[in-house]
Order: sequence, then structure tokens, then C-alpha cells
Amino acid sequence: MSKQHQTTNERLQPGLKARHMTMIALGGSIGTGLFLASGGAIASAGPGGALLAYAAVGIMVYFLMTSLGELATYMPDSGSFETYASRFVDPSLGFAMGWNFWYNWAITIAAELSAATLIIKYWFPDSPSLLWSVLFLALIFLLNVLSVKGYGESEYWFAMIKIIVVIVFLIIGVLMIFGIMGGEAVGFSNFTLGDAPFHGGFFTILGVFMAAGFSFQGTEMVGVAAGESHNPREHVPRAIRQVFWRILVFYILAILVIGLLIPYTNPNLLQGGIENIGVSPFTLVFEKAGLAFAASVMNAVILSSVLSAGNSGMYASSRVLYSLALRGKAPKFLARLNSRGIPMNALFMTTLVGMVAFFASLFGDGVVYNWLLNASGMCGFITWLGIAISHYRFRRAYVAQGRNLNDLPYKARWFPFGPLFAFALCFVVILGQNVAAFTGETIDWYGVAVSYISIPLFLLVWLGYKWNKKTKVIPLQECDLEVHPVHTRS
Repeated sequence: MSKQHQTTNERLQPGLKARHMTMIALGGSIGTGLFLASGGAIASAGPGGALLAYAAVGIMVYFLMTSLGELATYMPDSGSFETYASRFVDPSLGFAMGWNFWYNWAITIAAELSAATLIIKYWFPDSPSLLWSVLFLALIFLLNVLSVKGYGESEYWFAMIKIIVVIVFLIIGVLMIFGIMGGEAVGFSNFTLGDAPFHGGFFTILGVFMAAGFSFQGTEMVGVAAGESHNPREHVPRAIRQVFWRILVFYILAILVIGLLIPYTNPNLLQGGIENIGVSPFTLVFEKAGLAFAASVMNAVILSSVLSAGNSGMYASSRVLYSLALRGKAPKFLARLNSRGIPMNALFMTTLVGMVAFFASLFGDGVVYNWLLNASGMCGFITWLGIAISHYRFRRAYVAQGRNLNDLPYKARWFPFGPLFAFALCFVVILGQNVAAFTGETIDWYGVAVSYISIPLFLLVWLGYKWNKKTKVIPLQECDLEVHPVHTRS
């Protein structure tokens, strides 16, 4: 451990309280996936197919979060997945996991900037995109520069907005289903319409699995935030316990309400995109209830979701980059902290990459940018695979070294089923990323390249480091289970 990490005034500062951690876990995956993509999922696979896909991925994410919870409460570290993979599997896997995660979220910042400029055009159609993107990037950067508490506080309120809207939506939706609002009761009629509840067959539902997976990405942020929590041993388990209920209430019930109120044959469901806020399934339901201002409200909520995702991406990717530098896996200058414990150089580097990627979206019809974005699309699933592998190896090493499982501050249930199930489902989703490219009369090689490019890139980084540093898989008896002192202020 470097000297820098030891000194009190030159370390990441614990600024996240219990309420911040809970909201980071709660708000981590509520965003455009729920507000916009859920409509397309219902249109493609029918209300039953969408429910099945989101429920299965939701269960997988729950197991992943309990795995991450066990690791992050035992060993809180802002390097999170990189640290765990390096200690319990192989340093080369940790190296690849860290850079994979950083790249994923640095590019996502650019994607969120592009989305935010499209959303703002709803109110200001003739304003310059560049002006808004610079303003939004400056806002996200400043929220991260102030202090870790600045990030936590902004994320708390961003998440609160989303949660209130979903709860109001569910209440209004239930009232409409029973005919108390918005005309006659619809009951379950839309679940038996045409060939509902399931529509489109196996490969269509597999495609919805992808959309559901992307919707839930961001939940792993709580693992990075554990390194700057006031009391990670209490706050992380509390946040993890919220995950199951969040998945159940926010995703499953919201999709059930949309499926009951809007026929899956409604063509508007397929148009739910950033540039079509007026046909977001949430907007459609609110308008059906007679709320004329629905489109403007949902536009504001989706803007806050996009900025929240950019804010979280900036925070988590800069912390993981700092951790890589601290362990000699990134240039040393990225490990410098300012007096408030903010890794400024890592923050500048992440902002720069996000900005360059955004500018790439403005030139040449965004071809370069689309490749970057597609390459980052699968990175989240690779991160999840790594979490499942790291937890499985950690628990086996813990037992192999004669330690008592009852001493763990938080114990994931259903081991080893949890990490094995999460690994298997993630693996299927990765392989099935673009099945359509293989099922036509001829193989769509361009589609294959765009969809699967991040797999060879990840393998290149992993095996390149492994070959260069001659690293090996660490035997269970030699895994480093030592925990360095963490702050436990309440």
C-alpha cells in the first residue's frame, strides 16, 4: 500500500452517509431504461414477455448486488471490482476490469451529454447543442469537484425526483386500472389482446433481456461509493437490502401497469426515444389520466435522470482510475488527491475523454462515436461477470484459509447459487447480444463487429497485461484477505 494512501490528509474522504448510499443504490438504475425503453420492450415481447425478461434480469442483479455487498462491506475500497479481481482471482483480470469499467462510464458521460442536448431541445428547439453540452458537462464536473458529499447530495435529490415520479405513476396507474381515474376500468383486457401476454417468440424475449440488462446498469456504483462511506459496514448492507424492493416496485410493477393500460400493439410504444418524450409510456399513461402537462413533466424528469447517470459515471470512473494509478496500473500522476480528498487528475482525464467522445458525435455522422458507444455497451455485463467470479473466489478463499463465515459483516445468501446464476445469465446475455446478425440468410458481419467489439478488446487488455507481467491465477490459500483500516464514524 502506497504511503499516499496511509496519510490522513491525502486519502479519499468519507463523505457519504447512510441516506446517500441508499439513494445511490435506489437511483442507480432508474432512468431512461424504465422511462423510455420499457415501452419498446412491451411492444416487442408483449406485456408478459417484458415482465419475464425484467424479472429474470432483476433477480440476477439482486444476486450480483448481494455478492458485491459481501465484498464491499468486508473490504470497502473505491477500486471495488478492480481490487477484488486483483486480490481474489488474478491481477491481470483486475487490471482489465478496472480499465473496462473506466472506459464504459467515460464514454457513457458523452452519451448522456448527447441525450441531454436532445431533451433540452423540447423547450428550446433552436438553441445550439454545443452550448448545452458544455453547460451540462461543467455542471457534472463541478458537482464532483466540490467534495464527495457534493456528489452524494446531488445524487440523493436526482434519485428522489425519479422515485417520487414512479410512485405517483403507480398510484395513478392503479386508479386507472380500476376505473377510478381516466374513464372505464381496463382490468386485464390488454393481457389477453391478440397473442398477448407473450409475443414474438424466444429470440424476441432474449432481445428484451439485453434492454433489461442495460436498464439495470449503474446499480454497481454502490460498490465504488463504499470506499467513501462514513460507515460502510452498516451503510452498504442497508443499501443492498433496498435493491430487491426497488427492482420489484419500480420495474416489475411499472411494467405491469403499462402493460395493463396500453395495448402492446400501440405503435407509440415503439417510438419511445429521447427525441420522442411525448410517446414515453409514462407520458402516455399520464395523458390518458387527463394530465395535460405530462410531457413537460416527464421531459424534466428524464433530463434529471440523464444528468444523474452522467454525474454517477463521472464519480465512479474517476475513483476507479485513481485506484488503478494507486496500484501502479495507470500513470502515477492520476493518483494525486487535492486537500478535499478529490482525485483531480483522474477527474480531469475522465472529463477530457467524455468531452472528446462527445465531439466525435458531432462529426462524420457520429460514426466514430457510435463505435465507441457500442464498444462500451457490453462493458457493464463484463463488469457484472467479474463481480460474480470475484465473489465466488473470495468466499472459497475465505473458507480455505480457515476463517469463520459468521465473522463476515454481511453475508450473501444462497451461495454459491447466487454468483453462479448471475454468471450464467450474464454469459448468455453477452453471447446473445446480437443474435439477429447470425439468424438472417447471410451473416451481418458489420452488426457482429459493432455488437461484440468489446469482447476482443477486453481479452486483449487482460491477456496483454497477463503476458507482460507474467501473472497467474492466485491459489485460494494465497488470496490476500487482509483488510486495511476503514473509517467507522457514524
